[in-house]
Amino acid sequence: MDTRGAMSSEHRDASVAAQAESLAISVAEDLSLALQRRGAASLVVSGGRTPAAMFARLAAQSLDWSRVQITLADERWVGFDHPASNERLVRAELLRDAAAAARLIGMKNDAESPYIGAHSAWQLIGAMPRPFDVVLLGMGDDGHTASLFPGSAELAAGLDASAAPACIGVRPLAAPFTRLSLNLAALLDSRRICLQIVGAPKWQVYEKACENGPESEMPIRAILRQSRVPVEVYWCPAG
Repeated sequence: MDTRGAMSSEHRDASVAAQAESLAISVAEDLSLALQRRGAASLVVSGGRTPAAMFARLAAQSLDWSRVQITLADERWVGFDHPASNERLVRAELLRDAAAAARLIGMKNDAESPYIGAHSAWQLIGAMPRPFDVVLLGMGDDGHTASLFPGSAELAAGLDASAAPACIGVRPLAAPFTRLSLNLAALLDSRRICLQIVGAPKWQVYEKACENGPESEMPIRAILRQSRVPVEVYWCPAG
């Protein structure tokens, strides 16, 4: 049984470069519209290797980036200069060219742990223009998105759509580093969600996620099944 939400749509591009270009143009159009209508724009991005090419193309888009605020869907609890830091990636790949003028609101802070630091992180992120104009998500081979991992002790709270939007501390069972993540309520406090995936194996994971089954098994299902926010899936072959 296919359980994807009625507001979901799919885009298939021929290559990573084509996907990066089409997604960057689409996101820039949303941000531009937000600037025209509300005078400010907000963007939530994910880390990892998948969005890097898109970041480079988005950074070159002609916008008044000084009125755009950017934050992260999740972050590893590592130093800002650590190779695994999502903030480090975004600063290097997105906050350049025209987009260097944008304001990045990171998640990592000086607290002793992500569980303690989650409140302070959300105080800053929650003050951004909301609903977020665009939320860019990825998806792991296990069906996680942001840092909402199957099997983690924090997953039930993270997927509670009735909870207030927030950041939460997360300890994944099968991934390195403790983390901070936006909860489902925060991710859905948006005008549009884009899910970017690359390669045949990820498409198979996506198709499995669209089948019947518990959201706790594949947390991305909570995004795909809801009917509150439009979800656009961008896929292309790898290589």
